[in-house]
Amino acid sequence: MIFLIMSALKETETNPLTINFSTPYETPPFHLIKHEHYIPAFKTAIEEARKETNLIADNPADADFVNTIEALSQSGEMLSLVSAVFFNLNSAETDEQMQQIAREISPLITDYYNDVLFNEKLFQRVQHVYEQRKILDLTSEQDMLLEKTWKSFARNGAALPDDKKHKMREISLELSELSLKFSDNILAETNGWHLHITDEAELSGLPQSAIDAAAQSAKTKELEGWVITLHAPSFSPFMRYSDRRDLREKVYMAYSTRSYKGNEFDNTEIISRIANLRLERANLLGYDSHADFVLEETMAQNANTVNSFLKELADASLPVAKKELDDVQQFAKTKGFDQVIEAWDWAYYAEKLRKEKYDFDEELTRPYFQLEKVKEGIFELSRRLWGLAYKPNNEVPVYHKDVTIYEVYDGDGRFLSLLYLDFFPRPGKSAGAWMTSFRDQYRKNGTDIRPQISLVCNFSKPTDTKPSLLTFNEVTTFLHEFGHALHGILSDVNYVDLSGTSVYRDFVELPSQIMENWAVEREFLDMFARHYETGDPIPDELVEKIIETRNFHAAYAAVRQLSFGLNDMAWHSITKPVTMKPEEFERQAMQPVQLFRWIDGTMMSAAFSHIFAGGYAAGYYGYKWAEVLDADAYKAFQENGIFDKTTAEKFRNYILSKGGTEKPMELYVKFRGREPSIEAMLERDGLIK
Repeated sequence: MIFLIMSALKETETNPLTINFSTPYETPPFHLIKHEHYIPAFKTAIEEARKETNLIADNPADADFVNTIEALSQSGEMLSLVSAVFFNLNSAETDEQMQQIAREISPLITDYYNDVLFNEKLFQRVQHVYEQRKILDLTSEQDMLLEKTWKSFARNGAALPDDKKHKMREISLELSELSLKFSDNILAETNGWHLHITDEAELSGLPQSAIDAAAQSAKTKELEGWVITLHAPSFSPFMRYSDRRDLREKVYMAYSTRSYKGNEFDNTEIISRIANLRLERANLLGYDSHADFVLEETMAQNANTVNSFLKELADASLPVAKKELDDVQQFAKTKGFDQVIEAWDWAYYAEKLRKEKYDFDEELTRPYFQLEKVKEGIFELSRRLWGLAYKPNNEVPVYHKDVTIYEVYDGDGRFLSLLYLDFFPRPGKSAGAWMTSFRDQYRKNGTDIRPQISLVCNFSKPTDTKPSLLTFNEVTTFLHEFGHALHGILSDVNYVDLSGTSVYRDFVELPSQIMENWAVEREFLDMFARHYETGDPIPDELVEKIIETRNFHAAYAAVRQLSFGLNDMAWHSITKPVTMKPEEFERQAMQPVQLFRWIDGTMMSAAFSHIFAGGYAAGYYGYKWAEVLDADAYKAFQENGIFDKTTAEKFRNYILSKGGTEKPMELYVKFRGREPSIEAMLERDGLIK
């Protein structure tokens, strides 16, 4: 026994994840962390967290806000730190060993949280405080923390009889394992396919930037010629510009059949199993469907509101989208294409139509959007609006050589946050772009613990001859994720449970999507959009083309998003287990807004990470919901000036800094003076005059 204790102590002392981080700003010591540290660190952190929660549960004093609710909020700090490091790297810099570790530690973490949620003594203390809430002298933030804490127990089965608690444990454990497997399968499928081109003629139509990137990919894989991958910076330009229809179809089919090939990485059974388990869990908790369970904690409140919202948008968008598709079909005929437009034809002919109609090719914007300059421009935008300043830091350890770090300061010189920037694709990184954190903001013993925020993207890498040059769409992606970052950076709350982006799912996209509006403002573009070779500012006519084309096929884009939202709601509105084949189920869900013919053997659900491996189950509609909010909110800037500091300060004080300390609609009304209106979004998208 003594030997085991000494071994455990030695492990704790030597494991860089379980000792105080002696790094600048107490950041994760990535230079010291090795794969073998994770499992011991998780076990140590879980044991520490278990001791902390047991002390709260066994406290002989009467339960009150401080010794129960606040104490719970402050427990598990080591586990939160270890989890943030591991799971962020498992998305941004993973490998087979990391994925195996995830499979091993996931049930340990799930078991721990189930032990907390099903601890009867702990729930009784929480319940006691909750029942006294009307006579307690709590701040609005404390009241929100109390409500959130109580719901975290009640909505996860704390009040269920023992047999149902046991079933809840089994379900949550299996769901965590299935979600990990779902993500691993998609990453394997995405990384496991490429189109190897050795004949230069097969590059016909591709812009030089795409050709250079393909050559770089081939070089990375130690191949001759060019390589097209399923990562967005490679996939998207190829689908938009390649003259080779046969190759476009080949790439499209590879992308649209990811994890749906009947191989070891197939997600077909996982999809149905996840949906059915979520239904079973909802039923145990007294809800008819998973959507009913989830939407209770959103601005929308219920499925009827969401479905009505999606229908209203579909009614406005679908007729216009069909007209847009017909226009592209007719245009293609004038170019000698006499077949029906397929999914792999849309981007190609739509881009050609845009170029002819507006004399605009998005590739022409690349030379003016050098990544470093775009970054400086976005930094400057945040300075003008909120007075923020950025200082590079080369001392903080990073997990990959491509990652850069900035210290973020407020207008008065006060340190606000660290900002990690990870821009380029690599085999160990998931597709897409996201904001996350290694530590969220909160207060501890009167000290303001500042956050460590990370932006992870997949922009085109620099080549041997050119720096990283972004398309206009990639600029808006950067702005979007930066808005999420601001939500974390500017957080000013007391409790970590309510910090930054810890808000309702259909509210969290407001800070990100509002930032995209500045992308088409000339005054903003003038800050940074200069030719990377000549230094010339982006021409007026090119900016005018960007503005003119911002609504080009906006209805098609809206319908595409609505199809995803309908698919999500269908999977999570089931009241009986799904027995239908997933491909057939998906088609029934998306049929009301389907524009192209169905292609046998394809299924987007098999790679729909947002709802099967992320936090958007019964919540994907939130992107469109937030568009209503952001369009309406941006109107305030347009009315008062797009750099108006008073409007910006109100947005900071009532939206960005508040996290989840108040109800979202209450915060929005404080900022805008009224509830949002859908008209601003429809007008911005050109769907109404």
